[in-house]
Amino acid sequence: MSKFEDNPFSDPTIDNPFADPAVQQVARSTNNATRGLDDYNPFDDQQGGNQTTPSQQPSQPAIMQAVSPPPAGGQYTRPNPPQSQAPPSNFTTADFQRRQEELERKAEELARREAELRAGSAGRHNNWPPLPAFCPIQPCFYQDINVDIPLEFQRIVRHLYHLWMFHSLVLALNIIGAMSLMFVTTSVTPFGLSILYFILLTPFSFICWYRPIYKAFRSDSSFNFMVFFFIFLFQIIITVVQSIGFRGGGSCGLITSIDAFQTNVAVGIITLLVTIGFITSVVADVMLMTKVHRIYRSTGASLAKAQAEFTTEILRNQHVQTAASSAAAAAVNAQIANANRY
Repeated sequence: MSKFEDNPFSDPTIDNPFADPAVQQVARSTNNATRGLDDYNPFDDQQGGNQTTPSQQPSQPAIMQAVSPPPAGGQYTRPNPPQSQAPPSNFTTADFQRRQEELERKAEELARREAELRAGSAGRHNNWPPLPAFCPIQPCFYQDINVDIPLEFQRIVRHLYHLWMFHSLVLALNIIGAMSLMFVTTSVTPFGLSILYFILLTPFSFICWYRPIYKAFRSDSSFNFMVFFFIFLFQIIITVVQSIGFRGGGSCGLITSIDAFQTNVAVGIITLLVTIGFITSVVADVMLMTKVHRIYRSTGASLAKAQAEFTTEILRNQHVQTAASSAAAAAVNAQIANANRY
């Protein structure tokens, strides 16, 4: 057995394959790679997730950080909330004061409207026409479109109000045009009629067709819609006649303007402007009447509903009730007198 235990490469005559430098270099690199595997412990990683090689493990031992004990009584304090951001530096005290004044003004306006709504129509004071306090004539109507009229109808009511104002303006210009004609033709009749038209048509148009349509949109009244359509149709007819301008009719219409151009160009221009105003009024009247009629049909109103409202309003009228009571009492007294006579 000693022969087998001897180193077969001890004989110098035999080449030793492990003496080759290339083989020794590979052996050294293999030993360095396996040295870490011999010291590697897979149970050192407590996280159970990412495992690192022993060469990547920290050389210092792990030290547990001390945890502060909970406060006495088992109560924990809530962390402080983050502080709100400070206003920008360019926001001055004057800006704060101005915004505060705007908010106070809006609050007063809302309080006023709320008080008016709570008070009702009985507690309201008439505010139209807007006359000064020293005037002996007081306002006759209460009008506030923002309070009385629903929001979806406020625009059309404002347009009707502006249309009435435009009619009044054209009638006032008609007086100026008739005055210029009076200086040229020495005829006083057109000037007198123009003043009469302004005095009569301005308040009558407000009472007869603007107030009914205002009340119609305020309370959804079919009867007031019917009154508006009936009176406003006459308004359109009168405006058409005034835009034509018959001779001696008191209105500066188309015919009057043509005659005025033959006499004096300046007077012709004045009367032509009045004619354009009348024609514009007719066009606006037709457009707004069509729009109001469309709204009227969309609300489901009808002639039967208007008749029912008219009957109800007549029966609720105090003067009508008094007259009916007086008539009934007179009839009963007459029957009693006839019975006593026989």
